[in-house]
Formats: sequence, structure tokens, C-alpha cells
Amino acid sequence: MKSVQQEVDERSNLAGTNKFELLLFRLGGDDKGEHSELFGINVFKIREIVAMPTITKVAGAPEHVLGVVNLRGQIIQVLDLPGIAGVKPVTGLNIMLVTEFARTTQAFAVESVEEIVRLDWTQVMSAERSAGSGMVTSIARLEAQDGQPPRLAQVLDVETILRKLNPQDDQQNIEHAVGPRMKLKPGSIILAADDSVVARALIEQGLDAMGLPFVMTKSGKEAWEQLNAIATAAEAEGKTVYDKIALVLTDLEMPEMDGFTLTRNIKSSPRFGSMPVVIHSSLSGSTNEEHVKSVRADAYVAKFSAEDLSRTLRGILGQ
Repeated sequence: MKSVQQEVDERSNLAGTNKFELLLFRLGGDDKGEHSELFGINVFKIREIVAMPTITKVAGAPEHVLGVVNLRGQIIQVLDLPGIAGVKPVTGLNIMLVTEFARTTQAFAVESVEEIVRLDWTQVMSAERSAGSGMVTSIARLEAQDGQPPRLAQVLDVETILRKLNPQDDQQNIEHAVGPRMKLKPGSIILAADDSVVARALIEQGLDAMGLPFVMTKSGKEAWEQLNAIATAAEAEGKTVYDKIALVLTDLEMPEMDGFTLTRNIKSSPRFGSMPVVIHSSLSGSTNEEHVKSVRADAYVAKFSAEDLSRTLRGILGQ
């Protein structure tokens, strides 16, 4: 257990290399204790890995909320991740993953932790067409090693999980938060990229409420291809890409090409170098904000606050 925690603490700076580290864990299997699948979460989201402490049950807690723990003076909600995923742990809920993202701290109970693997985002494919529940955002392909055959790990969409457990009246909140509608140059749009179904829906609601036309993509690779296609079409009309795209809004964690790499590609290209890029991510903390600066993004907004997003976009767009 200590060696896994050490790997979390000592992880390398992979920002801008299109690589990341995935913590692999298991939740359990079917009713017979079989078919225990491998799951993963980005190491950047992990604050701590601890043996399961005593949990205090909270009266009237929603389904799959086990209760709360007191971790060095901080009260943290503990979620039953196997229950959410519809599987049963064979040996019990032995490990607690404490995570920090999207402005919140929460813990997930899991059966066991396996290892940390370093992957390229090109090894990660979108699972949207194959994962009907929306809980799995992508599938990571793990290469054969140490006598093990190639494996697949399901990367959980934690944003979707948290929204399902804590539903909110997002549309009303967003419309109230974003303020007066904005206007772009006629014919121009916001190009947005996010691989989470829930995050895309919230972004779309926010941009609609702001009055900003947009094109939504599901990965950095798709956004990069759209950016080049729009630029080529603009040039054929005797215009520039800046006449067609006012700003790029991108997540960080995405299959095939992450937001760091997308931003670096944009900023290092003579064709797009002056294009404003705003990174909009659930990966929070000073370390990630430093990474954002290193790839020359124009701004960073932590998910999901419609008010903060609106304020940032107004500043970048001069409105």
C-alpha cells in the first residue's frame, strides 16, 4: 500500500506530453464473485489512498452514500463505488480513494488497488458508444507486460457519477449566473471540447445561456481536426480562422489527445498562435494551474461554475 501511495506522491510532470498516469483498481464482480473488471482514475485526481477507516452513517443519506469520515479534521463524504457500478466486492470495501476535483473533495470506497500505469492518451479510446450508462468515459488499452496479456481498464466519468448522486437544477442556476447575453462577430463560434457527457451538457447550457454559438467536440483530437477544417474553409473564402472561431474552450482529460497537447499545438502553430484558449477542467490545484501556464493557455476555469466561466469568457472576448 505504501508503495502505491509513494507513486502517487512522486508522479512525474507529464503535462503537455499527451501522457498521464492511471491508478488501476477493482470494485468486485457479479453475484458469484466472478468477472472482476479493472477500473481506472487519473492520478492527478487522487489526493490520498488509505485503508478504509470507520465510517459514520448519516441519517437520510442518498443511496450509495456510505456516510462520512473525519480525515485529519476534514469531514469527507464516502461513496460506495461498487454499488454505483452495480457490482459486489468479494473481500469487502477495503480501500478509500480520496479525490479532489471540480472544487470538491470526496472519497470512493473500492475493493482493491492494483498499480499505477503510465499511458499515452492515444491508448485511450472513447467509450461513449459502448457504455450506455454514461459512467465510463473511456477505455484504456494496457499493453502486455510481466507475462500478463493485454488488458482493458474502464476510466470512470466521475463528474457523471457525482451529478447523478447530487442532481441540481442546472438550467435555472446557469441562466441566473451567466449574466447578460454576449455577442460574437457574425459567423464566428466557440469551439469546445470535453469527453464527459455531463460536462458537455453543462457547457452547452452555459454557452446557450450566454448567447454564444458553439461547435462541441468530444476529444482534443476531434477539436484539432475541426480547427484545421474550419481554418481551411475560411481561407477558401478569403478569410482567416479568427473570422470563424472566437475562442477554444477545452477540457484537460480526453481520449486520443488531451487538452494540454491541444493547447500546445494551437499556441505553437503559425496558423493559430493568436487563438485564445481557455482550459476548463475538473483537475484543480496549483500544480495543474502551473501546467496550464506552461502550455500558454489564456485562462483556466475550474469546473463547474457558470458564473466563473461567463466571467472568464467575457474577459477574454473583451465583453
